[in-house]
Amino acid sequence: MEIVLVGLNHRTAPVEVRERVSFTVEQAQQAATELRERGILEETLVLSTCNRSEVYGVPPEDVRQSAGALATYLSSFHSVTPEALGPSLYHHYDREAVRHLFRVSSGLDSMLIGEAEILGQVREAYRAAHGNGGTGPVLNRLFQGALEVGKRVRSETELGTRPMSVASAGVKLAERIFGKLNQRTALVLGAGVIGEQVVSQLRDREVAHLYVMNRSREKAEQLAREFGGKVIPWGEWDQALNLPELVVSSVSSEDPVLLRDTVKQAMAARKNRALLLMDLGVPRNIDPSLADLYNVYLYNLDDLTEIVRQNRAAREQEIPNAQEIVDEHVTKFLSWQASVEIVGLLEVLRTRVREERAEFLRERMETLAHFRPEEREKMELLMDELLEKLLMRPAEKLRGEKSLRKKIQNVDALRDLFLKDREKP
Repeated sequence: MEIVLVGLNHRTAPVEVRERVSFTVEQAQQAATELRERGILEETLVLSTCNRSEVYGVPPEDVRQSAGALATYLSSFHSVTPEALGPSLYHHYDREAVRHLFRVSSGLDSMLIGEAEILGQVREAYRAAHGNGGTGPVLNRLFQGALEVGKRVRSETELGTRPMSVASAGVKLAERIFGKLNQRTALVLGAGVIGEQVVSQLRDREVAHLYVMNRSREKAEQLAREFGGKVIPWGEWDQALNLPELVVSSVSSEDPVLLRDTVKQAMAARKNRALLLMDLGVPRNIDPSLADLYNVYLYNLDDLTEIVRQNRAAREQEIPNAQEIVDEHVTKFLSWQASVEIVGLLEVLRTRVREERAEFLRERMETLAHFRPEEREKMELLMDELLEKLLMRPAEKLRGEKSLRKKIQNVDALRDLFLKDREKP
């Protein structure tokens, strides 16, 4: 029933590290399956977004040993040395793992406080893991609770009012550089969720000319049609890079799609007219060395720092209200977890008591020799009835009284108290 979390995020790792350990949907499924097959975890869920890669799990044995094995696995899976990855990783267990996830789903742990996308990303990660058989009773309960927390924070606090997203932050940065965008031309690479949000944000700012490029032309045409843009076929960089002052990229790709030589040639063709490149992809979509080219200005997710600071300041007063909801649900989950463990502990204790009773009678068989067999049998039945009554009543109360479950904090203390000389169940 223990929970372990190993991961990294925008606070612990720069984008050049985050992009090396990001998971595609297929990779998340593969990792979850391998972690179960190797016996590292019994339940597994991988949450990977542009700002975090995290593995949640229920280990078969010691939770801290499993965290070490998880860290080793992440290094191996992504071909990153432990020395390079280790300093960026955080390890959370039980209460802290639950609290961390609930803060993530509520938008409190995001780069942009109250961001719009994260709850949907948590929901999608849970849907995928559940559909692939990666989750069980513990992670199901945990992630259902996380989704409930996220919904409550957005409906009961002002944290989600005018929510900031990566797309809106990127466009806001472009406004700071160019001023108003109503006389600018923009090209958006990618027609996924973030790409669509970027297009919408640009249209809200009345960008003068809007172009969309995507591997799937059908999706590009659909997006361009919806927002009054035009489509440039994928890969036609000469045409694509000759037009805009602003290029925003969010493409799902393991390797950069916009390369140095391509942009260098384009800059020569456009007579070095200034070009702003905004890379919102993880892994990054644009070759970082482009920042060295004359009049090319390249920004990535980690360059949104000032906008992040202002976003947090605007929402600061709502953080305690959101945190109160998080804490309420952390207590609720831990109470459920403890009650399930207590019921299991009582079952183990019942078996232990029966063994002790049998041993007690064997040791005193000589002193009971004067009883007839039927009398000894009746005595044993009465002892069993008494012991069952003593053990069944607490289990029934735990199942029926929520207030009692909330009082249970430390199952290990009870386990050690009654079963310390035996292995943990």
